[in-house]
Amino acid sequence: MSIPAPRALVVGMGIGGLAAAMRLHEVGWEPVVVERAPGRRAAGYFIGLFETGRATARRMGVLDAIGNRSALDGITYDIDRDGRRRPGMGYGDLPGGPRLILRGDIEAALYDTVAPRTEIRYGTTPTALDEHPDGVDVTLRTTTGDDPSEVTERFDLVIGADGLRSTVRGLAFGPDEEFMRPLHHIIAATVMKEPVPGYRLQDGIVLAEPGRSVWTFPFADHAPGLLFNYRTDDEDAQFRRPPVDSLRAAFGPQPTGPVLDHLLQQFEQADDHLFDSVHQVEMDTWHTDRVVLLGDAAWCLTLYSGMGASTAMAGADLLGTLLQRNPGNTPRALREWDQKLRPYMAVQQKSGRTMGLTMFVPQTRKDKVLRTAMQRMQTGRLGRKAMSALMAKAFREKSIDVAAV
Repeated sequence: MSIPAPRALVVGMGIGGLAAAMRLHEVGWEPVVVERAPGRRAAGYFIGLFETGRATARRMGVLDAIGNRSALDGITYDIDRDGRRRPGMGYGDLPGGPRLILRGDIEAALYDTVAPRTEIRYGTTPTALDEHPDGVDVTLRTTTGDDPSEVTERFDLVIGADGLRSTVRGLAFGPDEEFMRPLHHIIAATVMKEPVPGYRLQDGIVLAEPGRSVWTFPFADHAPGLLFNYRTDDEDAQFRRPPVDSLRAAFGPQPTGPVLDHLLQQFEQADDHLFDSVHQVEMDTWHTDRVVLLGDAAWCLTLYSGMGASTAMAGADLLGTLLQRNPGNTPRALREWDQKLRPYMAVQQKSGRTMGLTMFVPQTRKDKVLRTAMQRMQTGRLGRKAMSALMAKAFREKSIDVAAV
């Protein structure tokens, strides 16, 4: 009589959850994925995939399916409110050559592998966890259909891959305020319907001022992404009015000028958008004996690190490897997983709230002056060479294959 495969509940059908389900199935587990939303999500917004993520995706066999939307013949311009422009440095020009893609490109590649062999339940979320030495009793509430229902099931492992405001983290570790570190910034993202007049579809734009910025991200075969960023001392106040009103207030009181006005209109007219405060998650441990957090639920690096998708995949890949190496001893596998990942995530978190944040949003006039000087260096051959060498050192950690053990 064969021994049944151990069961894992994966909460969240984003990049980390799908990658975890894929790896656990590969190492002999039976994953069950639950997703709060009633169905698959839209493609989402801009992601830069550095070598850490590419190495993991290559090992998992999904890198080709993820693809690359980088606009190879595009130019990113630094502009001011009056419309003056000069060639600048776009996201794709950073050391490590990140692939410019959409979040949904990774999710679709993983989903196509996971869905045919994994049970997926939409409109379902855990409401209680009761952990025992030999498993976790999970109460699951499903809201699809006419009548909501609840069921309690036993799992050998629960993986919380359910984002910054994680339900699993709240049930197993405590309330959000104990772990979420505010960075006092707001982000607003969407997909543009129309390019900026006077610019090609494959061109990017950066308007950066002390404490605020707006970026457009061109793709080879998709409408450009749009990202607003601004610093605030009162995050709660930003959500008491329509998002576009908060954006206009944050970028005032000066006249917007033609380009910024067009970008604000694009955000207001968008069919969908993201408007949220920026936080990192800081925890002393990401696991108990039978419950583990993954991705944003565990370490949220923020988009300013550029490593959220890469580390979600790498963390899931490594989790599968260590569960395979520790058969029948899940607690030990989770301890080894935490110990290996923690130093790397600490580096990425620090980068996200220092260099990464300042790159997206110059915090002071001094930052703005330094950014302008760096952009001017890019116009000369020797300057480009010096800047590339300087930045390559700072970005080296984004190329480490952290899941290769």
